[in-house]
Formats: sequence, C-alpha cells, structure tokens
Amino acid sequence: MPKFNYVAMDSRGKETKGTLEVANQNEAIGRIKEMGFFPTKVVEDKGGPAQAAGKKTPAKGGKKGGVNLNFQISIPGLSGRVKSKVLTTFTRQLATLVQAGLPLLRGLRVLQKQERNANLKGILGDLAVSIEGGSTFSEALAQHPKVFNRLFVNMVKAGEIGGVLEVVLKRLSEFMEKAQKIKGKIVAAMFYPCAVLVVATAIMGVLMVFVIPKFKDIFAGTLGGGRQLPGFTTFVLNVSDSIKTHFIRTILEILSIVIVFNIIIRMKFGRKLWDKFKLIVPVLGPVISKVAIARFTRTLGTLISSGVPILQALTIVKETSGNVIVSNAVGAIHESVKEGETITAPLEASGVFPPMVISMVDVGEQTGALPEMLMKIADNYEEEVDNAVAAMTSLLEPIMIVFLAVIVGSIVIAMFLPLIDLMENVGEENSNQNAATKD
Repeated sequence: MPKFNYVAMDSRGKETKGTLEVANQNEAIGRIKEMGFFPTKVVEDKGGPAQAAGKKTPAKGGKKGGVNLNFQISIPGLSGRVKSKVLTTFTRQLATLVQAGLPLLRGLRVLQKQERNANLKGILGDLAVSIEGGSTFSEALAQHPKVFNRLFVNMVKAGEIGGVLEVVLKRLSEFMEKAQKIKGKIVAAMFYPCAVLVVATAIMGVLMVFVIPKFKDIFAGTLGGGRQLPGFTTFVLNVSDSIKTHFIRTILEILSIVIVFNIIIRMKFGRKLWDKFKLIVPVLGPVISKVAIARFTRTLGTLISSGVPILQALTIVKETSGNVIVSNAVGAIHESVKEGETITAPLEASGVFPPMVISMVDVGEQTGALPEMLMKIADNYEEEVDNAVAAMTSLLEPIMIVFLAVIVGSIVIAMFLPLIDLMENVGEENSNQNAATKD
C-alpha cells in the first residue's frame, strides 16, 4: 500500500506533518480530515505516476468541491477579471498573513471570508480547494490566467522552490503597489484635461445646436436689414447648420473614426507606430518613456531577485511591457543573453533607454549586483515620473483654460460682430440724417 506524506494544520492554525498508508490520495485527505486536521499538502512518498494519479483522484472523489467549482465558473461575472487595485490589496494582505506565520491555506480561507469582490472571492475558494487537493500555490494560481499573470505565477513558483514564499509575496505586493501608485498618478493628472475637453465639447454642442440657430433667425429678420454678415459669423453659422442638420451623421462619423483607429492600433504595424508615437509625442512622451523604463527595470529586478532565471524573467518582462517598442528591445536582450552575451549591447542598440540606464546596468552586470541596480534605476525613474506628472499637470491647467476660453469666446465674438456692425451703421445713419436736417 502506498505511503502519503502530508502537511496539515489544526483548528488553532498549528502546522503538523505525518505519513499515512492508504490506497490513494483522496483517501488520505479524508483520513486527515477525520483526524480533525485541515490538509495543505498531500503527496505520495515515492512520487511518479501514482502521485499524478493521486492528484486527479480528488476531482473524482471530492464531488462536492468539483460541483462548486463548475457552478462558480458557469455564473456570469464570477469568472471574469479582477481589478488591479483589488488584486494588489489581496496580495498585500496575504503577504502579511503568511509573514505572521499563518499557514497559506488558512490565510486564503480568511481572506475569502472577508472579500467583497465576487470574482476574487470565488477564485480564492478555487485556490483553497486546489491546495487541499495537493496542488502547489503556483499551480493553483496558473489555473486563473485572467487574474494572475505569468509574472505573479512565476514569482510565487520561485518563492516555493526557494522556501521563501513570504518574502516573494512581500516583494510582489510592493511591486504591485508601486505600479498602482504610478498608474494612479497618471490617471489623476489626465483627469483634469479630459474633464475640460468633455465640458468644452458639451458647451460647443449646446451652442451649435440650440443657441446659434436662434441668432441666425434674428440675423435673417429685420435686424439683418439685408446687410451682408461678417465672414467669421457666416463660417460659424454654416458649421452650426451642418452639425444641426446632420447631427446623427456627425456622431456616426466620429464613432467611425474612433473604431477605425482602434482597429488600426490592434494590428501589428499600427500598434508599433502608435507605441512609437507615444514615446516621442511632446509633453506626454517623456512621461510615458519614463514609466516604461521604470516598469521594465522594476519587473526584471523583482523577478531576478526572487530567484526566477534571467531568460525566463526576460520572457515575462517582454510579455508584460505594455509597449511594442520596449517589448522588441527586451526580445533583443533575451537573444543576446541566450547567446552568452551581455545585456548592455542590445540595451544600447534599442535606442529606447538613455545612457544613464545603460551605464548603471553595465555596472550592475560587472559587479554581480544587477537586481539591486535595476531597483535603484526603477526608484530613480519613478521619482522622475512623479516630478514630470506634477509639471505636466501645472502646464496643462492654464493651457486647457485658455483653450476653453478661446473656443467659447470665438463663438460669442462671431455672434456679436453683426450687432456691432449694425450699431455702427445705425450711428452713421443718424449722423447723416442730423446733418441733412441742419442743411
């Protein structure tokens, strides 16, 4: 009869280990539960095919768990993605619990009970069931690729292999918090100009569709007196007529432009051009470039320091870079390292990374402190992103105010030009009449 080694915890959370002689893994799990323990890991002593069979057994024997899993996946909304902010909070909480000495399985159960997000709550239940069935934490995470990306899974796997899961979880939570912080600052900086653009568009729509046509009626009546309107006023009236007459057509044309643009940037060639444009566009370009460099260095540094092999780490960084230009540069670095060369040469040839980054990476390679050097670069560029975002926000506010004033002011001036012209003509006519009366 095969032997199964198990790791379990009691009702107080104290961990215990032992060995059972049973027919299969499912029977071992049942025996452990009868003893009043909660199994966290159950594997066959000798390994091999029997162990693989044992891992499949709980899916057959544990019908209750299997039904719940299938039922959760079939419910709309329960198998979708989880927001990065929610996932970041979960990672920090799990890292804290594991560092405090709480077993992983119990930590997942505790977080599942208090989780308000329905998607993540169901996924935490699935993770706990998988671990109870003998899977490792990284194997359980890999079953949910929509929520846990390759970076997350591989870092956890490296932590499990090295026996430093609590350290890796802490690093992962810090990495996600910093990424979330940068994203939040950029979103906050872009909120004001976007809000001004929405307000300006709404004001333009109301003026063009409802207000300006009223002036046109006035100008066409007795007030106009058959006089020719100023050219700027005529232009604004024609634009208003076009928008009002073809309102639905105008909306459809705008939507068509947006849809075509989205289709183009989803294509390989279009995405490359768009990502390159984002890196060189004035004002926003430097910020996006610094964010990309900070993300690249922190991701690579975190993976290497967590024990992930450098080739595998570069593959993960390439997939999570978020920019085709940076991704191609990382791909070149991967090929260089694969051939036994250094990181520095392809880094310099890419044209994406500034000389300071290349020099610091070169020093890190030569001194054997590449992860630490990458982290320093990331800290430096994240600070530069903070300063650049603050400067960009200060610059955009007056620009957007002037933009809104020019748009609205131009329409107002266009509508008052005929009135000013009329008043001047009336004044001249009165002066002529007075002169004729005196004569």
